[in-house]
Parts: sequence; structure tokens; C-alpha cells
Amino acid sequence: MSNMSNMSDNDNGVGGLGWFLAGLGVGALVGVLYAPKAGREMRDDIVSSAMDAKEKASALAQQGKARASELAEQGKQQVGEYVDRGKEYYDRGRTQWAEYVEKGKGLVQEQQDKVAAAVDAGKEAYTSATQAGKDAYSNATQNTGNVGKA
Repeated sequence: MSNMSNMSDNDNGVGGLGWFLAGLGVGALVGVLYAPKAGREMRDDIVSSAMDAKEKASALAQQGKARASELAEQGKQQVGEYVDRGKEYYDRGRTQWAEYVEKGKGLVQEQQDKVAAAVDAGKEAYTSATQAGKDAYSNATQNTGNVGKA
């Protein structure tokens, strides 16, 4: 396949406007030259055709500007929507992150409280067991001392 392109492949607005104006000019010139008119009348027709072409070109240029402005405005709106959507996602993510941090803090505090309660229970059990052992030892030594006296 070849890389050559024809006029129908050239689909941009500037090229299309140029070809339109060239065709308009050539058509007007051929029409004027083949028309059986007097010199003064022919010159007037050429000037008239040139003015018509100028007006049509101006109108097309104005339409092009309006379309470009419209597309630029649409682009601005879409960018604004994307920015707003991005801010919304950012805020939502930040809120979720804060919620997870708070849940994590709560779980850590809960575990700390359980560990502290278990340590306190262990200390209490140790103290009770130690006291019970001392009491049992005291009772045992008192009883053995009383056995010899009886």
C-alpha cells in the first residue's frame, strides 16, 4: 500500500476551506470569461463575484470561529467536571481513610484494655495464690508446733 493521500483524505477545516475558496474562484472566473458580455459589464461581474466570494469566506471563517469557541467551551466544561469528580473521589477516599484510622485506634485501645485487664487479673491471682500459700504455711507451722505441745 502507498502512503499517498488524496484530497478526500485531507479532512481538516483549513485545507477544506482553502479548496472551497479555490474552487469558488475558479468557477467564478470561468463563468465570467465564457459569458458573452461587454468589458465594463464583465469587470463589474468579476468584482461582484470577488465580493461574493469574500463575503462567503468571511461567513465561513465566522462559523469556524464560532465552532472553535463552542468546542473550547465544551472542553472547559468537561475539564471542570473531571476536576470536580477528582475532588469528590479524593474527599471520599480521605474520609474513608480517616474512618479506618479511627477504627484502628479503637481496636488498638480495646486490645490494650484487654491486655491490661488480663495483667491485672494475673496479678490478683498471683497475689491471692501467694497469700493463700502463706496462710496455709502459717497454719501448717502452727499446727505442727501445737502437735508437740499436746
